[in-house]
Amino acid sequence: MNSGEFLGIEPQELKFPFELKKQISCSLQLSNKTDNYVAFKVISDFQVKTTNPKKYCVRPNTGIVLPRSTCDVIVTMQAQREAPPDMQCKDKFLLQSVIASPGATPKDINPEVFNKESGNLVEECKLRVVYVSPPQPPSPVPEGSEEGSSPRASISDNGNFNTSEFAAVSGAYSESQDKSSEAKALISKLTEEKILAIQQSTKLRQELDLLRREANKNRSGVSFLYVVLVGLLGILLGYLLRKT
Repeated sequence: MNSGEFLGIEPQELKFPFELKKQISCSLQLSNKTDNYVAFKVISDFQVKTTNPKKYCVRPNTGIVLPRSTCDVIVTMQAQREAPPDMQCKDKFLLQSVIASPGATPKDINPEVFNKESGNLVEECKLRVVYVSPPQPPSPVPEGSEEGSSPRASISDNGNFNTSEFAAVSGAYSESQDKSSEAKALISKLTEEKILAIQQSTKLRQELDLLRREANKNRSGVSFLYVVLVGLLGILLGYLLRKT
């Protein structure tokens, strides 16, 4: 961390993982080392004049750091269409800090606060911009290590095939193939048994429904016969009563 009297700065270089046509950000942490309110201001490209003044965006570019507190500053570089030669960047930032009055707020900050000619004790720190390479993607899986690929004989340093290693790999591969075949046969057998069980269950359900329908028919036939017999007996009794 920078050994300024007012503010500690981490890091002391603005490192951007440079990528074309991509907006990139990095952060600064300002730590107030004093028991006073400290005002700060970040100025970009103060030494090298640039043709693109909107290349960077600093939020916040001015502010107040409370006593014994910290403040984060985000520096964003706009998307670039081309890379600089050898990835070298000459851009720089200047961070100015000064003791502010107690209870000061960002609204109280004006250019006169950082004016040395007015007798203000202004502390300055220069920050350099550095471009770094972006993280590299993971390397692809070497050919031959893919799952399911056939084993290959290895070649020793003298250019000859290592037959013992090839035999061991071939044996392991054959064993795995045998286990795979056994698993497939077991799965096929279980599938056939499941289908057979479903068919038998369906057949039993159909037979049960047929029995229920026949039982209902028998019940309705007995009831109808009982009604007919009762009616005939009533007619017969009425006829006998009339004759008597």
